Amino acid sequence: MDEIKKDLQNPSKATHQDYFGRTITYICIAFVGLLVISILYFITTRGIATFTANHVSLWKFLSGTNWNPGLLDKHGNPQIGALPMIVTSFSVTILAAVVATPFALGVALFMTEIAPEKGTKILQPVIELLVGIPSVVYGFIGLSVIVPLIRHAFGGTGFGILAGTLVLFVMVLPTITSLSVDSIKAVPMFYRSASLALGATRWQTIYKVVLRAATPGILTAVIFGMSRAFGEALAVQMVIGNAVLMPHGLLTPSSTLTSQLTTGIGNTTMGTLPNNALWSLALILLLMSLVFNILVRFIGKKGSLKK
Repeated sequence: MDEIKKDLQNPSKATHQDYFGRTITYICIAFVGLLVISILYFITTRGIATFTANHVSLWKFLSGTNWNPGLLDKHGNPQIGALPMIVTSFSVTILAAVVATPFALGVALFMTEIAPEKGTKILQPVIELLVGIPSVVYGFIGLSVIVPLIRHAFGGTGFGILAGTLVLFVMVLPTITSLSVDSIKAVPMFYRSASLALGATRWQTIYKVVLRAATPGILTAVIFGMSRAFGEALAVQMVIGNAVLMPHGLLTPSSTLTSQLTTGIGNTTMGTLPNNALWSLALILLLMSLVFNILVRFIGKKGSLKK
C-alpha cells in the first residue's frame, strides 16, 4: 500500500514533460519581451538625444522644412526639419492604401464569393509569388519601368510620390488581399443563406451583408498594408528621388523617413547631431508602428463587440 501511495504521489513522466515545456515557453516569452523592451529603450534613448543632448526644439524638428543637420542657419540653429519627410511618408502610404484597397477587395471577393475554387487555384499562387519577391526587385522594376513611363507621360524626372505610390501599391496588395480573404471567409455562411432566403440578389448579399460583417477585418487588413508601406525603405528609396523637399505634387522628387535613414545613417558618426537626428526619425517610425498596432487592436475589439 505504501508503494502504491508513493507512486500516486510522485509526479509522472507526463507531468515532468509538462513542467519542462511550460518552463521553455516562459523562457521564450521572457526573451521576446526583453527583446522588445530593449529595442524600445535603445531607439527611444537615441531618438530623444536630439532634444535632450543637442537641445533642438521639438516643434522646429516636426515643423521645419530644411534638412541639413551638418549646417547651421542664419540664426545659428541646426537645420533639422523633418516635416517634408513626414508629409511624404504619409502621402505615399495613404495613396498606396487607397489605390490598393479596391483591387484587393475585388480579388478577395472573386476568390471567396464569385469563384471560390477557381479563384483560389488561380490567384493564390500569384499572391504568394508577390509576397516572396524581394523589395530590391520591386525597386529595380520601378526604376527601370515605372519611372521612365512617368517621365514620358508627364514630364520631369519621373521620380516622386507617384512612382513610390505605384511601387508600394504592388507591394501592399498581397497583404491586404490575404487578410481580406480571411476576413470574408470568417463571415458565417448562414448570413448569406438568410440574405438569399429573404430575396436578396447575390450582389446585394455581398454588398449589404458579407462586406459589412467583414468590415473590421478589412479595415485591419488596410492598416496592416499601411504599416507595411510606411516602413518600406529600399524600394521607395530607388524611385522617390531622395530630395528632402516639401512635396508640391505627385511628380516632385522627395524623401521619406525610411529613405533618409538608409541613405544617411552610414555617413554619420555615432553621438553627433546628424546621427542623433536620424535616430529621431527612427523614433517617429517606431511611434507610428505602435499607432498602427493600437488601431488594429481597437478595430478588432470593436468588431468582436459587434458580433
